[in-house]
Amino acid sequence: MSNELLYEVSDGIAVITINRPERKNAINRAVRQAMFEVWPRFEADESAQIAILTGAGDTFCAGMDLVEAADTALRIPPRNFMPVLGETIEVTKPVIAAVQGYAFAGGWLLAQMCDLCVADETAKFAITEGRVGRGMPWASPVIHMLPQRILMEVAMTCDPLSAQRAYELGYVNRVTPPGQALQGARELAARILVNAPLTVRGAKEMVRMATEMGRTAALRASWRAFDAVYLSEDALEGPRAFREKRKPQWKGR
Repeated sequence: MSNELLYEVSDGIAVITINRPERKNAINRAVRQAMFEVWPRFEADESAQIAILTGAGDTFCAGMDLVEAADTALRIPPRNFMPVLGETIEVTKPVIAAVQGYAFAGGWLLAQMCDLCVADETAKFAITEGRVGRGMPWASPVIHMLPQRILMEVAMTCDPLSAQRAYELGYVNRVTPPGQALQGARELAARILVNAPLTVRGAKEMVRMATEMGRTAALRASWRAFDAVYLSEDALEGPRAFREKRKPQWKGR
């Protein structure tokens, strides 16, 4: 994997860092290729139950590397141009974005595709494609995260949302002091890690299905999604640990 994307696991948490601080962590070909490699690695890594996606330095991600785009005369990006979670690549474990500084254009996309988002007070979220004449079809799922008129405004004006405003609108889960986004994401991850991993994965699938389906269809699909959870060893371990007044020993099976 390229040095432009770092992968480190500690205490059940994988931290994936875009490592191009000199270019505001702009997404170039090397970063895209490394992301196609890192997500399957995380999914298969038994030592990691949660991933945190962040950027090196003072910026999360400033979006596509426009110098590379100009050099390659990129027009319509191919369907598999970006490894987008839930679209071109699947990850069943939870993923948290830890955002500081710019999360513009493709940087917004990276934060959007994560399940949760922690931002420090310096974070700014913007859909800036209008400033450079590009398109933003990837932003359509944001309608499930922001009110219609807010999305219309940010898509057409290209003006950024502050971390606090994004929090007030429900796009960001937690806001931290400057420089503390990664630590805040670790703390949120720790709150998740104490729970049964199969149930956590089932919750992720349930919320995604409920976002895309009507009420009755989502209920039926969710019953099926949790069958494996109910039939797991952990489903017996949880009540047993409660009865014995001890912490559960989750096996994830």
